[in-house]
Amino acid sequence: MPVFFVCAGLIGLLAALLSIYVGRVRTRKKINLGDGGDPEMIAAIRAHANLIENAPLGLLLIYAAADFHGFWMTASLSVVLLLARFLHAGGMLGVVRNGRVIGAVGTVAVLVVVSISLVISGLHLRQY
Repeated sequence: MPVFFVCAGLIGLLAALLSIYVGRVRTRKKINLGDGGDPEMIAAIRAHANLIENAPLGLLLIYAAADFHGFWMTASLSVVLLLARFLHAGGMLGVVRNGRVIGAVGTVAVLVVVSISLVISGLHLRQY
């Protein structure tokens, strides 16, 4: 589980950095509320929002499945989610070419794999 906790912490730091970036763009562009129709502001807001929309569910599912999976599966899912979220944010902000698509696919892949594994694990649990 240490890998999971490190990845979760790094995703939390990414959320904080993206929040700060939104604030900096907002200040520089003098946009108090909303996105002002500014493409850079829209990208900054969406990079942060998309992380907040997807990462918590991924982390929750990985944590829930950790008892059913061994170290390597939990660690692998955690690292893939971390990399996917960094790539997606970098792609949204124009820093990583194709990062948005690769990150989105990686995130959805983790969500699907861990969700299916939880359903299968749940169906095999014995009722007492």
